[in-house]
Amino acid sequence: MTIHSSVLELIGRTPMVQAQRLDAGRCDLFLKLESANPGGSIKDRIGLSMIEAAERAGRIRPGDTLVEGTAGNTGIGLALVAQQKGYKLILVVPDKMSREKIFNLKAMGAEVVLTRSDVAKGHPDYYQDLAERLARETPGAYFINQFGNPDNPLAHEQTTGPEILEQMDGRVDAIVFGCGSSGTMTGLSRYFAQASPDTQFILADPVGSILTQYINEGTLSTKSASWMVEGIGEDFLPSISDFSRVAKAYAIPDKESFLTARELLAKEGILGGSSTGTLVAARAALLPRADRT
Repeated sequence: MTIHSSVLELIGRTPMVQAQRLDAGRCDLFLKLESANPGGSIKDRIGLSMIEAAERAGRIRPGDTLVEGTAGNTGIGLALVAQQKGYKLILVVPDKMSREKIFNLKAMGAEVVLTRSDVAKGHPDYYQDLAERLARETPGAYFINQFGNPDNPLAHEQTTGPEILEQMDGRVDAIVFGCGSSGTMTGLSRYFAQASPDTQFILADPVGSILTQYINEGTLSTKSASWMVEGIGEDFLPSISDFSRVAKAYAIPDKESFLTARELLAKEGILGGSSTGTLVAARAALLPRADRT
């Protein structure tokens, strides 16, 4: 067995599991376990990609301060990479983030700044706006900017997408995804457009997000509502987003997301968070109509 010199070498190459007990009708349902990354989520990939790209470009070097706003697991991925590479990290997070994640971030050495979760983009206390302002006001700080950083989707175009297609022997009918920064969706859709153009992309979105209406109706609402699911759903379109290959979107209520996450653990033995529950709940929309309950 290989001995690794750093946990960063464990990022990616995550396993794929076929669901056995979840109702999937006549479909075969496969789950890519991004929880197997050392930081526990798919965001480890972009944490490594964005920091190493900034290093190669000469924008940062060990000892510098990195700043980011995060409503989900990106902070943990960044904290993991920053810790291992010797960077200081300031993270601005909405106050709805779970206490466990906040404790995790602090334990890895990140400075956590809590801000309001009841305000929209453009408000000075919105987590992304506050993070950008802190970066400007902190001497020598570098703003990661996951929502506008092209090395976010590039991580999935170069690693996640090829892994999925290889694990599935080149046969993928549809991918269900969630959208926060939009890096996963944009990177995967770019890769599959070339490698498997018939693969459909389906958005699973929290009720309250503006994205479902945008995908299904082509109109962009200026008003969003609040939701409890962490890390996915948006009240604006990130500058790195490319929704051109998304076939359909489904809005999933918070309650259904949380109950589905529990069902996933009870039936498949897989512990997933609230956003995972949203994605798995959306599988029902993919079933042939005769199979739906």
